[in-house]
Amino acid sequence: MNLHEYQGKDILANFGVRIQRGVVAKNAQEAVAAAKQLTAETGTSWHVIKAQVHAGGRGKGGGVKIAKNLQEVETIAGQIIGMNLVTPQTSAEGKKVHQVLIAEDVYYPGETETSEFYVSVLLNRASGRNMIMYSTEGGMDIETVAEETPHLIFTEEVDPSVGLMPFQARRIAFNLGLDGLAFKEMTKFVTSLYTAYVASDASLFEINPVLKTSDNKIMAVDAKVTIDDNALYRHKDYQDLRDLREENPIEVEAGALGLNYVDLDGNVGCMVNGAGLAMATMDLIKQAGGEPANFLDVGGTADAARVEAAFKIILKDPNVKAILINIFGGIVRCDRVAQGVIDAYKNMGNITVPIIVRLQGTNADIAKELIDSSGLDVMSATEFQEAADKVQQVLENK
Repeated sequence: MNLHEYQGKDILANFGVRIQRGVVAKNAQEAVAAAKQLTAETGTSWHVIKAQVHAGGRGKGGGVKIAKNLQEVETIAGQIIGMNLVTPQTSAEGKKVHQVLIAEDVYYPGETETSEFYVSVLLNRASGRNMIMYSTEGGMDIETVAEETPHLIFTEEVDPSVGLMPFQARRIAFNLGLDGLAFKEMTKFVTSLYTAYVASDASLFEINPVLKTSDNKIMAVDAKVTIDDNALYRHKDYQDLRDLREENPIEVEAGALGLNYVDLDGNVGCMVNGAGLAMATMDLIKQAGGEPANFLDVGGTADAARVEAAFKIILKDPNVKAILINIFGGIVRCDRVAQGVIDAYKNMGNITVPIIVRLQGTNADIAKELIDSSGLDVMSATEFQEAADKVQQVLENK
């Protein structure tokens, strides 16, 4: 589950990480009130207006701007709220901005001794350990840094049995070229950041940039935080942070129906039971010359209602030119799935997309007979290759 910047910063602050303070506003009037509040609390005279969307590169799209007075706060906030923000990490349509973060200006006027760093905490899947990735090149796309200057990226793996050790935090501060008070501040920052990562069951903490101010304070100016969905049962308060407006609406609808669905860019819709079989089916579609339009796992209870719901979800994608249903009947009987397909087809009507159904397992022979005798425009298959051939045939006729 992705969080907005202000939500991620709140979590960091709760674990003692120094952050750039800010107040969220949903309209220009709230933005002015937030700016006045920040001035009273922090003494800042300039304010940073930041669009709150689940995407990086906001500044490149005009979603981060400086306001030097309250009039500019009102004007800029009014311009950003409601805009479709296009960044390198959004689609061409961009994402609509519903709120902004009014943040204090932490780059003091005339300041020349600041430095920006990159720090993230994530799982290294190769080693099965958490890893701190960091660089002196803060404020830049880390992908660009990795490609052009890989020697400027450092990593520190953490042994899960002992956690982040003090010498590791000191090594990070040393590799970032810090000394004195800034060195001590960075070790505290990294230690608190790692504690927050573990305690919140996050899958990613990315702070870019981490700022060293002219008075040697270390703080998070931005925060990209992703919480592991599988751990949300331990964090009931985090569930309320989910912003459905930022997510794919079809995926949200599918989730509400209990379907595991991921939207893709292809032309063949998939309806499968089991994640492993779903991945194999996507490979099958690729080999047949198509591209998967989705990942859809209906689970082990693929009854008529569930199949019909899955059909509706798949058909919301106008790019779908064919649907491949690939079900292995273990817990669920194939004849019940076949009947579900037939009932859903009749209930929905007006289905013009070719459908290939491969059912294998318990009562597969009965299922094939049901589909073949239904009189519907549904093609049945028994073997993987047979299903692939029919997918290829359909695509070639389109």
